[in-house]
Order: sequence, then C-alpha cells, then structure tokens
Amino acid sequence: MLSNIPFDLSKIRKEDLDHEILRVALIAELDAINLYEQMAALTESHDLKAILLDVAKEEKTHVGEFQTLLLKSDREQVNEIEAGKKEVEEELRK
Repeated sequence: MLSNIPFDLSKIRKEDLDHEILRVALIAELDAINLYEQMAALTESHDLKAILLDVAKEEKTHVGEFQTLLLKSDREQVNEIEAGKKEVEEELRK
C-alpha cells in the first residue's frame, strides 16, 4: 500500500465513511507488519532485526485498536466474523 488510500473515499456514503476509514487503516497496518517482517528476514544485523520486529509488533497492537473500533460500530462485521469462525471450525472437524 505504501501510503496510498486504495480507493476514492469521496465516493463513500457519509454513513459508511468511518467504517471504510477504519478498514483502510487496518490495511495500512497489515501492510506495515508485512513490510517490517520481510525486511527483518532480509537483514543480517541483529540490532536492525530486533527493531523491525518490535515495530511490527507495535503495528499489530494498532490492528487491534482499529479492529476494536470497527467491531464496536459495525454489527454486520461482527456477525460475519462469527460466521467465518464457524465455517473454519466446521471445516477443521472434517
């Protein structure tokens, strides 16, 4: 993603805007986690690796913050996450 909002937020309905902003924030944090962990895997510097992994861990906290706000305000998202959990549990029981 690297600092670009992946779509035009001006085209989002006003009542959906905060949910979409939270989703974009989640995408950005997940992208940052992937980037920092990939760079940590590449470096041979112990110090740099430690810092990159620490920052990646902080980004995971940010994911939790944004997700918490989203789940507080989007009941459909909560229901779909629960549906996804059930599907995984059913599939793993096979």
